[in-house]
Amino acid sequence: MIKALIFDLDGTLVQTEVLKAKSYAKAAVELNPSLKEEDVVEGFKDFVGLSRKEVAKGLLNKFDLGDAASKRMKDFDVAKPWQAFGDIRLDSYFKMISDAKILEEHLCPYNLALLKWARKEGYPTGLGTMSHRKEAYRVLDVLNIRSKFDVISTIQDVEHGKPDPEIYNLLAEDLRISHDEGLVIEDSSSGVKAALAANISCIAVPSDFTRDGVHKLPPNEILRIVDNPTNLLETARKFISELNSHKENAN
Repeated sequence: MIKALIFDLDGTLVQTEVLKAKSYAKAAVELNPSLKEEDVVEGFKDFVGLSRKEVAKGLLNKFDLGDAASKRMKDFDVAKPWQAFGDIRLDSYFKMISDAKILEEHLCPYNLALLKWARKEGYPTGLGTMSHRKEAYRVLDVLNIRSKFDVISTIQDVEHGKPDPEIYNLLAEDLRISHDEGLVIEDSSSGVKAALAANISCIAVPSDFTRDGVHKLPPNEILRIVDNPTNLLETARKFISELNSHKENAN
């Protein structure tokens, strides 16, 4: 019996992955003006859904920015190149996610409609994001949806980021549900892997950034992929019914 819905944030409720990609691209070009922003945005797709540290390190290696970032460590009083790179891009990212108009232009309306439906139906809801708490809360508050979640977990609440299942294990515990009583809504392959590794059913609603990675995942009976978001609510209701029926038959 499904008793709670758990949502990812970036790329699932709002297309902040697009904004993150742009902020990393601007930072990369600042370190190496010969780079093209569009190339860095494309390269960002390899790291969607991962932690800030993993994204920054991955892009530094991919675009050979380590030396340039090392020279900026003193500017930010940090000890590692990836930290300097991350700090360079945070300024532009915070400006973007503080602008309600920008966020409204990047909403995922059908995913938000599912959240609204879940609340109306009385399901407890959780949020599990690889964003830092400050970033996540800023987005939620600008959109005025923080109160829609009973439990919120960020990268700062776990030792291991997605695709490790730790964050979804934590959310199941905090929501006081067994793992077969939850349904996760995700957009990226790393997020889907995390949910499935926690043995929690999952619906993936991939974006242009994540579609290839999601479709490369092996089939799984507790996974559904929704490429057309207009079908999300119908798919979710049907999937919940199937999962509940399976549970009843098993008993």
